Amino acid sequence: MSLFDRDKSAERLPVSLVTGFLGSGKTTLINRLLRRPGMADTAVLVNEFGEVALDHRLVEPLEGEVVVLPSGCICCAVRSDVEATLRDLLARRDRGEVPRFARVLIETTGLADPAPLVQLLLANPLLLHHLRLDAVVATVDAGLGSTQLDRHREAVKQVALADRIVVTKRDLAALDQERQLRERIGRLNPGAAVLAADHGEIDPALLFAAGLYRPDRRIPDVARWLALEAHGAVLPRHEDGIAALSLTAAKPLEWPPFQDWLARLRAERGPDLLRVKGVLDIVGEAAPLAIHGVHHVFHPPTLLAAWPEGPRQSALVVIGRNLDHAALSAGWAGLPTG
Repeated sequence: MSLFDRDKSAERLPVSLVTGFLGSGKTTLINRLLRRPGMADTAVLVNEFGEVALDHRLVEPLEGEVVVLPSGCICCAVRSDVEATLRDLLARRDRGEVPRFARVLIETTGLADPAPLVQLLLANPLLLHHLRLDAVVATVDAGLGSTQLDRHREAVKQVALADRIVVTKRDLAALDQERQLRERIGRLNPGAAVLAADHGEIDPALLFAAGLYRPDRRIPDVARWLALEAHGAVLPRHEDGIAALSLTAAKPLEWPPFQDWLARLRAERGPDLLRVKGVLDIVGEAAPLAIHGVHHVFHPPTLLAAWPEGPRQSALVVIGRNLDHAALSAGWAGLPTG
């Protein structure tokens, strides 16, 4: 009998965060997404309606800070805390006061740290029954992105926490600028898919369903994680000491020692752990175990549906600030295997 719960993501509504530094194009991206027919059953939480440029095409204002777009999308202004807004929106949906929706997008402000929202969606018991964190999508300006990463820790953290990174405004950047930016993003967040959007246009299927589990059983994200090679990347000082470390193990891990190792890491370096995410091959388990956390807050470990084709291995990416990579690698290498 397994010690872990099976993944039940498909039973809960997916919530995705759209983040990105000031002027990086996240509002344009959301505008384009809302015009897609396949996004009609989406609820969008924004800070101000004006920022999303909904203009005169709004056709059905509802009570409070909710409107319905011609496409059928619901748009809700966040004027207090996000948990209360989400719970109210779910209650109104169940009472039939707003159209039913199948996903939620939350736009953060350009200077926002997305970590508190990620923690809310990973561990809040009042929301976990209904919602699941799907994807953190970060937009990065192809021309200005490197400068923003140099100067603003918010931009670095937005990229570090993302599952999907969308390079925007490519027509305004030189090819070398974009290439160097992509290389830098890859060092900062090796587990994220890096995509491109021209004038905000991108297939929504590329952005969402970023959880390690996929109902179609192709499990592309698990395969990408398993393809990671163990490495450490030391980034320049101006990136605030943030760097990524990929840890892999070819043999199944014993769960209790790994659990102790992770608990010590969370207790000792929780504020510096920007994101920990990966899949583990655990002794006695037939399916991969998903691990996902931000700072000291972690989602309960869950078993995924199945391993993808190919060799099985554990693959964990740790993104943090001023971490001792040598000590982390040594602790990981010392974990007992079966």
